[in-house]
Parts: sequence; structure tokens; C-alpha cells
Amino acid sequence: MDTKMQTVNWNTRVSPVSFILSTITAYIMFIIQLHYIVRLEELDRHMAEHVAYLKNYYKKNVFIASGRKVPRTGGIILALADSKQEVEAIIMEDPFIRHKVAAFTITEFLTSQFHPDLKNLLNKK
Repeated sequence: MDTKMQTVNWNTRVSPVSFILSTITAYIMFIIQLHYIVRLEELDRHMAEHVAYLKNYYKKNVFIASGRKVPRTGGIILALADSKQEVEAIIMEDPFIRHKVAAFTITEFLTSQFHPDLKNLLNKK
């Protein structure tokens, strides 16, 4: 089985509802939270390099969305990957992490629902 998706069997009883639910494909996704640990003036010195890093992983269909937290205390990146270890390796390339101006946490989740237009992107990874 491809490691980026898992077929979820929600119910073992044979009924129309359980049959439909048993065929749902769940994709592994990650929420990366960046937490700024320096003043914004110091962080902004690395912003151009950080944006180039983000663009690189958008081109590879790894990053789906990203942006600043409000208030500006960090950022969020929504990512597709085969494992948490892969995401950890990718995030270690981030200039914010390399220059020690931000820390990060990673939350892994399996999709149970998603917008139909997202399916094409999910299948490219």
C-alpha cells in the first residue's frame, strides 16, 4: 500500500453506510507550526530566504498552504508527506530553523473529509 494514503475501515458490519465508509481513502497530512523565538526585526532578515524555501516545496507538491499567525507570533504550513520523519527533514532545511529564529511543532492527521477540488493535488503526491 502507498504510505501516503490509507484505506480506513470505519465499521466491520455489512450495511450500505458501513460499506461506503469502508472505502474512504484517508491521506496523511501535517500541520507545521512555526513559533518565532526572536524579535521580528531579526526574523525578517531571513524572510526572503524562507519564502524561497517555501516556493521550492510548493513546486514539489509538498506544501499546500502557509501563512502568518495572527497576531504575528509564528506561522502555519499545511504539508503532504509520507511520514513525520520526512516532514522533520524538510523543516530542518527552513532558513528560520537553520538560523535559530523559530522553533516548530508538527501535528500529523489523517483526512476524513476534504474539498473535492483538493483530490487532484492529493493524488499528485
